[in-house]
Amino acid sequence: MAKEIRNIYEKTKIITRIKDILITESEAVKEQLKHIDSNFISAIDIILNCSGKIVIIGIGKSGIIGRKISATFVSLGIQSISVLPGDLTHGDIGIILPEDVIMLISYSGESEELKKILPYLKKLNLKIIIMTGRPHSTIAKSCDCVINTAVKKEACHFNLIPTSSTTATLAVGDALALIVAEIKGLKKEDYFKYHPGGTIGKKLTLTVDKLMRKGKDNPVIDKNCTVREALIVMTKTKLGATSIVDSNKHLVGYFTDGDLRRKLQTDPKLLDRKICNIMTKNPKTITGDKLAIEAGKLMKKYNCDNLPVVDEKNHVIGIIDERDLILAGIL
Repeated sequence: MAKEIRNIYEKTKIITRIKDILITESEAVKEQLKHIDSNFISAIDIILNCSGKIVIIGIGKSGIIGRKISATFVSLGIQSISVLPGDLTHGDIGIILPEDVIMLISYSGESEELKKILPYLKKLNLKIIIMTGRPHSTIAKSCDCVINTAVKKEACHFNLIPTSSTTATLAVGDALALIVAEIKGLKKEDYFKYHPGGTIGKKLTLTVDKLMRKGKDNPVIDKNCTVREALIVMTKTKLGATSIVDSNKHLVGYFTDGDLRRKLQTDPKLLDRKICNIMTKNPKTITGDKLAIEAGKLMKKYNCDNLPVVDEKNHVIGIIDERDLILAGIL
């Protein structure tokens, strides 16, 4: 039967301990700042000059971290794979090519599995980088570049379980991948090629015209209509706003339920006024070819829930609402 936490004091201790763990791990990442030296420059040069792939090798928790770092490289368009040392000694070493670069991950720098594979890697005459908390360890001495990822202590109360050290190593690995991508000149368009689906893909490709409401779902009224008529249109579409156009269908204003509430406080005859006399002139707009995420940024900047969408002639072609951005995973 599971033990239930009932005592308030015990719950408080747990919350305090969780905070301590997070602080310890965050401090371990900050510790890495003092390790940034010429070895990082060497590692970056090696990776930039690699015409093959980055082969990341680690065992246990280091292997798991290695897979994530490899995934970061790949997501940035830099070829990389993660393999286990045991697999390499049982036939998979053929996956390593002369143009590749090796990145070892071993906090102790004394991993027996890596020691066994190291002579075979040396025979291939490959550049070898190691990320380790023991820069003077046996394995580190055999590598071309040593990145120090030492931490003061693990977050584990025994100071044994890899926690702070793995978090720090992951952060350093991500930093290497990101800086290499930046030097290579990775652009947002390039990034999309590696993330065509999901939320990232949408943020980089989904345009306003694909998400906007149009036709009967796009509230538009003539500038000579009354506020009462505007309210009816706004209520039908449930958007709480309407675009206002002139006789040529050009956008001349915008009116929201927020405007209605504010103005009703001082004008009891508001509903019978012409909308052109109280509308917001020259409202913020967006064009259909802009990214949907840009619409979200505008809404946040100007503290509004929706935006009229116009074409190059300032004709209203739709409206984009914050709720649609949320449903699409843009916000």
